[in-house]
Amino acid sequence: MCRHQHHRTSPAETDDHGVSRRTVLGASGALAATALAGCLGGNGGGSAPPAITIGSGDACDNCGMVIANHPGANGQIFWEEYAPAEHDAPFRFDALKQCLFPHLFENRDQGRTAAGIYVTDYSAVEYSVSSSDDAPYISSHPESEAFALAQDLSYVVGSEVNGAMGADFVPFSDAGDADAFAGEYGGEVVSFDDITPALVGR
Repeated sequence: MCRHQHHRTSPAETDDHGVSRRTVLGASGALAATALAGCLGGNGGGSAPPAITIGSGDACDNCGMVIANHPGANGQIFWEEYAPAEHDAPFRFDALKQCLFPHLFENRDQGRTAAGIYVTDYSAVEYSVSSSDDAPYISSHPESEAFALAQDLSYVVGSEVNGAMGADFVPFSDAGDADAFAGEYGGEVVSFDDITPALVGR
């Protein structure tokens, strides 16, 4: 299971951006995920573009906050034939529950097809959970190697741990890591397909 550290610091300081020894495994998994990404939808003839490293000045395409200034899981979405107006694809997000998933649902409802959806894989990094004002925050990891295809991960939802905009989903590629995290911080483990607008709105 993924080892993590506990610190007492401010939310902005939780962005330690460290990638663990699991990076090599994560990178191998990313290559395999890219090869299989045609299952995400679209014409079935292509594969998902690879995840990028989120830059230090990149803003969330949903809420507008600078992603690097905040803790928590990040996300990226590549859409077929739809790109951000202000920068190259992908769309970038500093939170999952409050930003990535609402954006995903809204655009799917408009008939758009995702070519690739990536979120932070906390099984692939040495994450930390830090406290500020008695609230726990999980670290942010913007490197491309820290991302995995969202459909492949297990998500801890309803835990006491916060991200950029409050309580957020925490994804893991290792289901055992997800179970251990939920055992320590509360919440339940669900799959990507279990995440609905109703769950996001809870």
